[in-house]
Amino acid sequence: MILEIAQIDVKPGMEADFEVGVTKAAPLFQRAKGCISMELQRSIEKPSRYRLFVQWETLENHTVDFRSSEDFQEWRRLVSHCFEIAPEVEHTQQAVKGF
Repeated sequence: MILEIAQIDVKPGMEADFEVGVTKAAPLFQRAKGCISMELQRSIEKPSRYRLFVQWETLENHTVDFRSSEDFQEWRRLVSHCFEIAPEVEHTQQAVKGF
């Protein structure tokens, strides 16, 4: 399993619009090939900063299948107007599970 972590800074005052856009986009992720789960977390210390966590079966499910899809274009249409800067995205694999 691959965990995509996207740090997304939104324009101040656009937080509610961004959260609505992510909520509308949830079905796009749900039907994406290899997508296991999606969740959005909001920073307490920096309320305009979010982290999007998406679990994928493979890296290619995100970087090839989803990013080349119409659903990805719709995702960007729903939320990109809220971005302060381009999201920073990385992919991780579990190295240690503590409990």
